[in-house]
Amino acid sequence: MPNNNSFKISTKRKNLFLRVSPGHFATSHSHINYFIDVTTQKARLSEATALAEELVSYYSTTTIVDTILCLDGTQVIGTCLAEELTRANFHNLNAHQTIYILAPEYTSSSQIIFRDSATPMIEGKNVLILAGSVTTGYTTKSAVEAVNYYGGRVAGIAAIFATADSCMGHEVHSVFNPKDLDGYASYPSHECPLCKQGVKIDALVNSFGYSKI
Repeated sequence: MPNNNSFKISTKRKNLFLRVSPGHFATSHSHINYFIDVTTQKARLSEATALAEELVSYYSTTTIVDTILCLDGTQVIGTCLAEELTRANFHNLNAHQTIYILAPEYTSSSQIIFRDSATPMIEGKNVLILAGSVTTGYTTKSAVEAVNYYGGRVAGIAAIFATADSCMGHEVHSVFNPKDLDGYASYPSHECPLCKQGVKIDALVNSFGYSKI
């Protein structure tokens, strides 16, 4: 973790917790006072399964899902979520009666595209967007726009951590939110009060993790 003040937010469910570090961190779009570390949750099967078991309740009885679009490297969680939905005799509309797990491709300008071989997993399908976090919303908005552009229907937005309840008219369901953190804040980089106070940045962070400065 980026500093010695790191801690875990635990839940009643085994293997379901959030690793966080208070401090001063810079993302590509903002400055934040907490780093939410979801690295092992995206890579460790036991933690990914616990997240999927928590998220499935939002979609198992009310939402049709044909494809899970996995942002931020959440394919392991997406696979576990698909298994949970399938185990619950979940219904979908595609001919194979299964759920596709798909990761986006990005252009040099960070625009999401899908190759011709992947578009059948989006076009005409009900797509659940899964993200590591929804904070500024830039990546999630791009995903919604891409699904719409390629002829899909956004079935919902799910995340490990989210600061927003909705994105482009779609409800966001998350396991953790700012209520779990004392004083969580995100600022545009040019308006960051920590920078104005001369507080040094602890690390640069993105969906892959952190790099100390």
